[in-house]
Amino acid sequence: MPSVLALFAHPDDIEFVAAGTMLLLAAKGWDLHYMNLCTGNGGSVEMDSTTTARTRLAEAREAARILGAKFYPPICDDLELTYSIPLLKKVASIVRQAKPSIVLTHSPQDYMEDHMAASRLAVTAAFAHGIPNFQTNPPAPSFGHDVAVYHAMPHGLCDPLRKAIHAGLYVNTTSVHAQKRLALAAHVSQKHWLDVSQGMDSYLVSMDQASAAVATRAGRFDLAEGWRRHLHLGLSTSDIDPLADALGDLAWVNPDYEASLTH
Repeated sequence: MPSVLALFAHPDDIEFVAAGTMLLLAAKGWDLHYMNLCTGNGGSVEMDSTTTARTRLAEAREAARILGAKFYPPICDDLELTYSIPLLKKVASIVRQAKPSIVLTHSPQDYMEDHMAASRLAVTAAFAHGIPNFQTNPPAPSFGHDVAVYHAMPHGLCDPLRKAIHAGLYVNTTSVHAQKRLALAAHVSQKHWLDVSQGMDSYLVSMDQASAAVATRAGRFDLAEGWRRHLHLGLSTSDIDPLADALGDLAWVNPDYEASLTH
């Protein structure tokens, strides 16, 4: 049975931009694997760091349960996620344990460093999946099958310099949005934090609006998630697109994006 591994920075990131795609893959028989690299300890103005991390860990476990995904615990606190060898060894171990054919992660260009560091770590950890001489922590055996990495849409659908980002692949998540919303709602502690820190009137409504905005950018579907596929070199033996292949009519490859790659 094929598996998909979501490697994102904070508790609730997966639910905002990737959970719909994961649920659709699960319906096609894929195993789901779920990891937030950071504890989420910075996500409160009401609780101290330790209490926040403990609360958000419980919420993330519940969200993973709602999605039907195997949960892996975080490896560092918020704003401490750096592209470093010690953290890379930990992320690479998770990749080898999950043995994914698809890795989902953040956009390489996003509004905050944790997201971009998570993206870099995910790509290199996936790259190392078939390199037995790279020692992971904890040790895990390498594996040889092809892996494809997909980058989610960034927060605000633009890069840090405000340039619009368009997806290469749009996924119709309308049919699973209600369950995606339930998983996001498990992150109860985040309603007040996001209201205060980022001006989100409701994190659930904000996710609804973001999903609708992605669908509008695609020019089809009611609700959607968008993805950009990483270059296959070092990850797979050929230029594969297993996400599009697995989802069929639920996915739409953006011809304008594909054309722009060679011009």
